[in-house]
Amino acid sequence: MSRPPSFAPPPGARAHPLPTARGEFAVVESPVAAGVEPRGVALLLPGFTGSKEDFHPLHGALAARGYRTVAVDGRGQYESDGPERDESAYAQGELARDVLAQAAALGNGPVHLVGHSLGGQIARAAVLLDAAPFRSLTLMSSGPAEISPSQRQRVKLLRDALAVMTLAEVWEAMRTLEAPEETATGEPAGLDSGLDDQEDLRRRWLANKPAQLMATGHQLCVEPDRVAELAAVALPLHVLSGARDDTWPVPLLDDMARRLDARRTVVAGAEHSPNTDRPAETARALADFWDGTAG
Repeated sequence: MSRPPSFAPPPGARAHPLPTARGEFAVVESPVAAGVEPRGVALLLPGFTGSKEDFHPLHGALAARGYRTVAVDGRGQYESDGPERDESAYAQGELARDVLAQAAALGNGPVHLVGHSLGGQIARAAVLLDAAPFRSLTLMSSGPAEISPSQRQRVKLLRDALAVMTLAEVWEAMRTLEAPEETATGEPAGLDSGLDDQEDLRRRWLANKPAQLMATGHQLCVEPDRVAELAAVALPLHVLSGARDDTWPVPLLDDMARRLDARRTVVAGAEHSPNTDRPAETARALADFWDGTAG
């Protein structure tokens, strides 16, 4: 079955199910570019309301730098299956264990882990459970604790709506309520928008499991500050963000990087999704960081 253009894997990449000890997960995988010496493997976790397709703009540039990249839909997210109504299946610890299983299934030793927004907090939880499967951790537009008050309000509205409406009804209601500049490119209560084809975005939204959205939305609103725990882990760390972010203010991300003694990258001209706002610069920053962890 053909895939809509903006959701089609980029040249050289392929979409396929990744079998793991915790079930199958939908991934888009890009091998190292032909003639380039392999330098490592990266596992990419998308954010709330996002999907593996959010990393499409990065695959080619990272392949050219010698990195095999695997972007994954989490449990109950877009093309990965999960329970419709059982929120316990989406507890952060369960999602973190999924990430450990995904890393193990990729083989080739420790992998570079990248988590965008909610994906960063799940990635952090996975590293705190077991850092051994990972060569490094990049938190992309993902802060130290709960999201900003304005975004907490948006997520609360979404969770309230999901309790009484279908996904299709929520999509239409949110598009009616959003400001014109937001509906042009975003998703309902979209913390992690970046792709811009409305048919694709609607299809992705409808494929999510409601329990996953409810549970992970709640997580974003109550996440505790675990920076000190992460700082105690012997792993190269990287905090990457755009120059503007409404979900976690940039000064908060700066402070988190200092507390972690992490590499800090601010991508000029990007906002909450530097992977789609400024993909060339974002890919360069990731590969430069990964190159520096070789040893």
